[in-house]
Parts: sequence; structure tokens; C-alpha cells
Amino acid sequence: MPLDHGYGVAIGTFVSFAREDPDDFGHWFHGKLTIATPAGHYESALDVDTPTGVGVSYRLVTGLTTADLELAGLDDGFHPLEPTATSGALDYLRSPLLADPPVVQELRRWGPAWLRFAAPAAQPWSPTPVDGILDLVGRWLPERAYPWVASNGDNALDRLEALLSDAARIYVFGEPFTDGLGVHNVHYNQGDPPGDHQREDGVWQDGCVLVQRADGAITAWQVRFNTQSLHTDDATGLPA
Repeated sequence: MPLDHGYGVAIGTFVSFAREDPDDFGHWFHGKLTIATPAGHYESALDVDTPTGVGVSYRLVTGLTTADLELAGLDDGFHPLEPTATSGALDYLRSPLLADPPVVQELRRWGPAWLRFAAPAAQPWSPTPVDGILDLVGRWLPERAYPWVASNGDNALDRLEALLSDAARIYVFGEPFTDGLGVHNVHYNQGDPPGDHQREDGVWQDGCVLVQRADGAITAWQVRFNTQSLHTDDATGLPA
């Protein structure tokens, strides 16, 4: 099923970025990004860790430009998007902007079972052995491939904050607030295990922050919970 209150993208210019107050142990669970639009300031809460220990991962996709983004011609403001491949919606697994090359998709599907025995994670920050190997060999793949990085809260927010200093335009994809101006569920919205969140799983409704520089270069900042499968049904977005 789709997100309860729709899906879309807020487009605007940078206003502020902050980290919510940490818990008693110094853990950051959310970043707070605010952008300016003609309708007012849009806020977003960005998940980067969980108090339950489920775990979160992030990654950056670079090398994109406004020529890759069909929404680049839209005016600033919030734009509802249908959860389809032609609306401008994002899907981590299916969007040409974000999807891993086919060889990496197959490695993610079949690799973990044998990599647990064949090789440890290649880097201590890697959420899976597949991501550790991608960090080592991804630069030599014929198509770009970017590993997921285990978030400790700070590292994910540090990478986003560094991008915002040069931002000319920001695109925040996710579910609009029902009260006030803002966007939440700015993360992967499919592949959940059975439970409360699975009812909102669907394809072409993933949250993401795209940061555009003045020269038109775009970097995508993606977030997912480690319990979410990176292989999902094309119709329902449920784990496949």
C-alpha cells in the first residue's frame, strides 16, 4: 500500500540545518533540514539512527546533473507525485538516477548467503560484506556503484551538512506533513519486514534529499533501515 498521506517533493533553497537534541548517551536520531519555498519554510526530519538498535545505513550517489533530473525544471514549492515511473518519483531500486547496476543487484540478492562464509566485511563501517566489497571494487565496475555505509548518526549527518554549504537548490522527497509545511519519511519506503511499517510499503515513493550546486551538479543522499530488503516485488514493494 502507498504512504498514508501521499508523496511528493519539496523544492527550495537552503535555510537551516540542525541536529535534534541527543539522548542521554549522545546518540543523534534525526537531522532537521529547512528549505525556503514560495509557500513558506518546509521542514524535514531525517532519520539517521534508531533507539531500538535496528540500525540505519546511508549512501551518497554522485555524478548526477540537472540533465538527469526531469524535475529540475519545476518551480520551487511542493509538488505531489504519483507513485509511477513517469511522474518524477524516486525508487531506490528502479530509478535510473539511483539504481545499482544489474551485476550489483544480483550480488545483493544472492551474495550475502555465501559471502558470510567466503569473506568478512571489507571495511568496518560496511553494513554488509557486499557493501565492503563494493567499496573496494566499485570504482572499476563499468557502471557506477555506491556502497551503503552504516550510520552512527553523526557520519550520515556530517556528509549531508557538507553538501548543504554549496547548495543552490534542494529537493526533499517524501510524505507531506498533515499539519504545517514539511516532509517526513525521507528514506527508503519499501522492503520492510512484517510489522507496522510494512503496510505503507510501495514502489516509486522513496524519500531522498537531492542537493544541487550552482553548476548543476547533483548529489543524492539516501537513507534506509537495515531491516529493509533491497530486493522487492515490482508491484507491491514488499520483500521478494
